Amino acid sequence: MIQIIGTKKCKETAKAIRSCKERNLTFQFVDLAQRSLSDGEWDSLFRNYEPLSLIDSESAYYKKQGYAYRQFDPKEELVEHPELLKTPILRSKGRVHCSFDLDVLKSWGEV
Repeated sequence: MIQIIGTKKCKETAKAIRSCKERNLTFQFVDLAQRSLSDGEWDSLFRNYEPLSLIDSESAYYKKQGYAYRQFDPKEELVEHPELLKTPILRSKGRVHCSFDLDVLKSWGEV
């Protein structure tokens, strides 16, 4: 099963969900507006990606809160404020991919 982490407002997340539905891939959608990620989900993200690379510096939340002008611990801020995450995040069987990629979805769906 593929886990898609994102928000309903995110166009890239909507693309990932639509692509899974069109290809009859089993998926679970985790809406960051509804629930936060578990410790295990955070650990798998941080094992595969540097915390700073997961921050969406183009997001309205990032700009509004002034993250461009202050020093912060990326890992700590992501856990406290998941609105900073680049979405969607795709997870399946210990593998993690940040951003929508149709080839990744197809390959994970075949396994």
